[in-house]
Amino acid sequence: MTLFIAICDDEKRICAELETALIKILDNLNIACEVDIYFTGEILCEKITAGAQYDLIFLDIEFAKNAINGVEVGKRIRETYNNHLVSIVCISWKMQYSMSLFDIRPLNFLIKPLDHAKVEQVVKTYLDIAGLWTGYFTYKARHNTHKVPIKDIVYLQSDRRRLTIHLADGRKETFYGTLKAVFEAQLQGFDFLFIHASYVANYDYITAVKYSEVVLTPDGLSLPISQHKRKEVRETFYAITEKRRA
Repeated sequence: MTLFIAICDDEKRICAELETALIKILDNLNIACEVDIYFTGEILCEKITAGAQYDLIFLDIEFAKNAINGVEVGKRIRETYNNHLVSIVCISWKMQYSMSLFDIRPLNFLIKPLDHAKVEQVVKTYLDIAGLWTGYFTYKARHNTHKVPIKDIVYLQSDRRRLTIHLADGRKETFYGTLKAVFEAQLQGFDFLFIHASYVANYDYITAVKYSEVVLTPDGLSLPISQHKRKEVRETFYAITEKRRA
């Protein structure tokens, strides 16, 4: 899944900072993104007219004199282009535009200078509304298809072709398949570590990585690390930690 984002602002520094923030935020959430930057509302409108489509637009309200402002751009997106699906986040140095933004129906309004935490919250709000943030793990059992939130999976255990999902609330769900195929198809992009031929663990529940085992919360359960995976597991764990700190 790739999120397509447009930033429309005539301040290059704001655009650069916002682009960097968005890439880091979405990378930490394991969501790919493509960010296009426009310095005028006219160019953004031209690109949309030519067929460009975005999931999320960060739209400055104030532009230079003799240029269309963000309110007009938003109205064109909603009315002229009849696009009521794209989420628009308005940005400005001033708070005075609340009533004029009514027809645009913005997802949010951010004041410059932009605060990283507030940008992150807006992104998470969009992902939550769009149903993209909380991914689901799907599996088939007894001829039925089931799904569980990926964030609730503590670890998966394999016993030959029988796989067991261990969930944060203590439940266990069993189905048939191969751990490698499941990991590559559904979990690899969500910070899970393939620690052993029989175990895949969720980074979010790992409290310690020892020489030959990982320790999981909440009950301190230890899972073995395969000898040939010890270096890979440590490197992957630290890489995820650094990524999330960025």
